[in-house]
Amino acid sequence: MPAGGYPAADTDGAGAPPAAPPARPRREAEPPGRPKKKRSGFVRFLRWFLSFWLIVLIALGVLVWYVWGRIEKVDAIPSDHGSAVSEGRVFLLVGSDSREDLSAEEQSELGTGSTEGQRTDTIMLLSVPGGGARNALISIPRDSVVDIPGHGENRINAAFAFGGAPLLVETIEAATGVAIDDYVQIGFGGFAGIVDALGGVEICLDAPVQDEQAHIDLPAGCQTLQGPDALGYARARHFDPTSDIGRVQRQRELISAIADKALSPGTLVNPIGLTRTALAGGDALVLDEDTGPMDMFAFVRAIGSVSGGSGDTITVPLGDIGNTVTWDPELSGALWTALQNGTDIPSEVIDAQP
Repeated sequence: MPAGGYPAADTDGAGAPPAAPPARPRREAEPPGRPKKKRSGFVRFLRWFLSFWLIVLIALGVLVWYVWGRIEKVDAIPSDHGSAVSEGRVFLLVGSDSREDLSAEEQSELGTGSTEGQRTDTIMLLSVPGGGARNALISIPRDSVVDIPGHGENRINAAFAFGGAPLLVETIEAATGVAIDDYVQIGFGGFAGIVDALGGVEICLDAPVQDEQAHIDLPAGCQTLQGPDALGYARARHFDPTSDIGRVQRQRELISAIADKALSPGTLVNPIGLTRTALAGGDALVLDEDTGPMDMFAFVRAIGSVSGGSGDTITVPLGDIGNTVTWDPELSGALWTALQNGTDIPSEVIDAQP
């Protein structure tokens, strides 16, 4: 022990209190950043809106693809129209009376009978000329006598029985000089199925319609027709003294009513109704193999414009009328010239309508 009685200092640090840990360097204060913006309600709505319509478009695309695959296609339109010409687009709409796809129960319900083979109950031309000219829906009576290539003179609907869609197209082009661009065919059962899928169509009658052979008994006034009654109304002619002439007028009336219902907001914005109608159309229609979805959209829109008053609905001007009919040569010639040139139907043709 050193002198003075005091212990010597511990130079090795033994017994000394532990050294304090080094202080952490102080973080410099960060400059204040921009406050985070809350996503506005409009942006959220826009994202939801765009997502919703993207899903709708995808669903519609799938539906169109699926329905288009169900439609029967035929090679109806010739590659060479010969001397027949037309401006714009001309559709041939055919209603077949074939019972092949109908069961005995369906034949009884629809009042079609069980006749074998097939002819055409309905023959119409839909002219979509473009260029500002009015669309036109033109009925050709099935009892019109024309020359059928390879078969001589006969009722025009016999062409369908002799050679199906191709011969009917060839016959009409030869008789009218009008080139046909698209072919649309529907049968008895398919017609009734589309009407039922739409939930019926509204028709207003000035007088009662009773036709035992067509299985209909309809009162006067406005009413909604379901499939069987709509088909009966389109086929009925025995109650009408004008026979086939009155029938083609009722057929145009029904076609317009179907187009109005199909294009109505109640159908287009109703996913269930739209799907049901599309599937019924896929099962009912027969189209030319070159007719595409956009062509059919143009077809429905054109009929809608005609039914809405933006087009003309007429019957081919007739000359002699009896069990068979012939066309008035002058007036029908003026009609076919208008279709060939893509111009409005002449007023003298419209004024001559029964």
